[in-house]
Amino acid sequence: MSGKEKLIIFDTTLRDGEQSPGASMTQEEKLRIAKALERLRVDVIEAGFAIASPGDFAAVKAIADTIKESRVCSLARAVEADIRRAGEALQNANAARIHTFIATSPIHMEYKLRLQPDQVVEQAVKAVKLARSLCDDVEFSCEDAGRSQIDFLCRIIEAAIDAGARTINIPDTVGYAMPQQYGEMIRQLLERIPNADKAIFSVHCHNDLGLAVANSLAAVANGARQVECTINGLGERAGNAALEEIVMAVRTRSDFFKVETTINTQEIVAASRLVSSITGFPVQPNKAIVGANAFAHESGIHQDGVIKHRETYEIMRAEDVGWNTNRMVLGKLSGRNAFRARLEAIGITLKSEQELNDAFKRFKDLADKKQEIFDEDLQALVSDTQKEIENARYGFVSLSVCSQTGEIPNCSLVLTVDGTEQKGQSQGAGPVDATFKAIETIAQSGATLELYNVNAITSGTDSQGEVTVRLEKGGRIVNGHGADIDIVAASAKAYLDALNHLESGAKAHPQNDGV
Repeated sequence: MSGKEKLIIFDTTLRDGEQSPGASMTQEEKLRIAKALERLRVDVIEAGFAIASPGDFAAVKAIADTIKESRVCSLARAVEADIRRAGEALQNANAARIHTFIATSPIHMEYKLRLQPDQVVEQAVKAVKLARSLCDDVEFSCEDAGRSQIDFLCRIIEAAIDAGARTINIPDTVGYAMPQQYGEMIRQLLERIPNADKAIFSVHCHNDLGLAVANSLAAVANGARQVECTINGLGERAGNAALEEIVMAVRTRSDFFKVETTINTQEIVAASRLVSSITGFPVQPNKAIVGANAFAHESGIHQDGVIKHRETYEIMRAEDVGWNTNRMVLGKLSGRNAFRARLEAIGITLKSEQELNDAFKRFKDLADKKQEIFDEDLQALVSDTQKEIENARYGFVSLSVCSQTGEIPNCSLVLTVDGTEQKGQSQGAGPVDATFKAIETIAQSGATLELYNVNAITSGTDSQGEVTVRLEKGGRIVNGHGADIDIVAASAKAYLDALNHLESGAKAHPQNDGV
């Protein structure tokens, strides 16, 4: 830690996150996530709502009994039974906190609690005092503070601090606040409450308007020193402030924020994946920090800039949050520099600029047909480029195949023979057989097909097919290879490649030498 103030990271994935419809977790799953949060070095883990059910109580207790490096917290309404149940669940914790709350907005006090403001203050004080008798670390939350009257907030918070609360949470429970407004509320509370210096002020923001992170950071800039957040922004309705975004914003903009965290950021991606797999809530690809595309570049301009100097388009290092590296997504928008750099990264060196140009042209043609180009695609593509025989007699131009149930497949194709286009047509037992026979109407090689083999280069229905064809003629055996998204086109290319090897007098396949 430097000389900056510490920002406490309070994770509520196991409590507020679990309140997301469909995100309920078993005790074992909660414990796995708690251990991941401990590795992340989260300061406070809100393990659950102990009074909610026997299962929730057992989960809070198991986490409190197991976790040693983080403080374990249980939520409790400002009700005696809740608070005692929380204290019971936390009794074996290495470090414990009881988090009690009561609503403070006019709409909640009138319609939900049906209490007068004086009664709400009285209940809050009583709850904090009871919690403090059971645990030396008590947090008090003003539910729906974002819509509460600031004069009343000042009154109830001052009373809660006097009663023993050492953390005061100002939740934007319904995601209603605006960053400037919310930051100003925090500043005023810190200035107006006489005993504010005896407590840490915390924020808990919901994302109903997409502003949870912005509101939390505005609060931090105005004096809040704890942020309540969740992995992947999980939470009720539209979710909570995302832990990974809060932490990396503070770290990346250390020039702006006067605080720092002790989070082990290299564990962020691992924690994100664990929470996603357990809850079944996928992380959207363009999610900040932990989305699959967060450090991916496809635009040629961006790729070129990152290759020359990473910080041109990246404000963080992918490795700092747990990714292996950033990712250059090769697609139709990628440029020559990114293409060359990726080839070098996978150990492919092209002999000449012309060879690079030829390979790049093939790459662009493939990228128009295939959404993302993988390393295996590049291997096949460059292999096709490098193995082209100088002055090759046969070249592939185009083909059309018709194959339907109850009809004999037929193929019409166009080849170049010694630089001149020729057309061929034939029927066959299947589309590939018809294609080979159509080629032979032109080549009339007299070769015998010894082997035909197909292999998918990558997964997915848009994978390239790699075809191997083995031909024998006059005791010579040669192999030909072809790759294409269209398996029939790949077959034609492989057959032509083998014919070119026969014509060129290339070294015979070792099988012919008795090996």
